Amino acid sequence: MEKTLVLLKPDAVQRSLVGKILNRFEEKGLKLVGAKMIVLTSELLDEHYAHHKEKPFFSSLKKFMISAPVFACVLEGENAVNIVRLLVGETNGAKAAPGTVRGDYSMGMQNLIHASDSIETAEKEVKRFFKKEELIEWTRRSDSDVYGE
Repeated sequence: MEKTLVLLKPDAVQRSLVGKILNRFEEKGLKLVGAKMIVLTSELLDEHYAHHKEKPFFSSLKKFMISAPVFACVLEGENAVNIVRLLVGETNGAKAAPGTVRGDYSMGMQNLIHASDSIETAEKEVKRFFKKEELIEWTRRSDSDVYGE
């Protein structure tokens, strides 16, 4: 089973949307295997957003991401990375389809959520935000109802 990282950003936390957003993933059939509230550090953000470091919005992104705690979680399931990306929607909430997290709750680039964009990225990001002992391997009784036999 694939694992993927989801960060519910400060705007999701400030707007009390953590439960609603997490519920969408669980209702789809993804399993929660790790979760915590964290305050991001400048160093962690430099590593996580290294690919944005030279972009003009990088400093405002960092400022926003340390403005309040984030809810970090790891979701597990078949094709988890792609399923989470589909549920999250397009980056710009104003352009995201209704029914997606961003389409329903975001009006623009304050877009509530970060989701790993590939299996390779997910593996790196899960390790960046979670120690091995913070992830719980468990068997969900309803998996046969979610995936079939």
